Amino acid sequence: MFEALELEIVSGRLPMGSKLGEEALAARFGMSRGPLREALRRLEGRALVERTAHAGARVVSLAETDLVELYEVREMLEGLAARLAAERMTNEELDSLRQLLRQQADVAGKESDMAYAQGIGDADFHFRIAAGSGSARLQKLLCGDLYSLIRLCRFRTWAIPGERKSQRDHERIFEAIYERDGGLAETLMRRHVTAAKNRFLAAEPVSRRSAFAREI
Repeated sequence: MFEALELEIVSGRLPMGSKLGEEALAARFGMSRGPLREALRRLEGRALVERTAHAGARVVSLAETDLVELYEVREMLEGLAARLAAERMTNEELDSLRQLLRQQADVAGKESDMAYAQGIGDADFHFRIAAGSGSARLQKLLCGDLYSLIRLCRFRTWAIPGERKSQRDHERIFEAIYERDGGLAETLMRRHVTAAKNRFLAAEPVSRRSAFAREI
């Protein structure tokens, strides 16, 4: 239930500011109130849902400045994760990550130039690098505390032309990690996140005219 609701929010199918009425959601997902309330509680902990005394639960509303700040945090933390992953990932982890990239490239090859393959959790390139950093605190931030917001941030550039370049970015970041070049891996990751931020800023004047635009 949590994963289904999270995807509805980060993809924009439940737009920012949407009221999350328990009765309507329970009917929509065919779930009882107990699991639904637990899912909403977890989403509130991930900062995707907010509650007010008289309005109940709603999807969080983030201003452009909030999203830009999130990109800036991502740039620093994910850059560090890539550097550490180059130093600490095992050969088995690297082989597994290479296989993931091949699978995602196969999917991307069947799609238009407006999208590239994204996974969830262990099937997510960024998640794998954070996990491979070997830093428990960094992994908690990127794979736990910030992960849902980062996914929301990434979905906002999903439909922007040229997004497939992100797949090529991933491949270059992987090669730097594979070659154990931490400095290059960090630089490439930071450039990758900065490019996503710039796409978001370029597209945002258009997306403001709708309730939500899909993102990376």
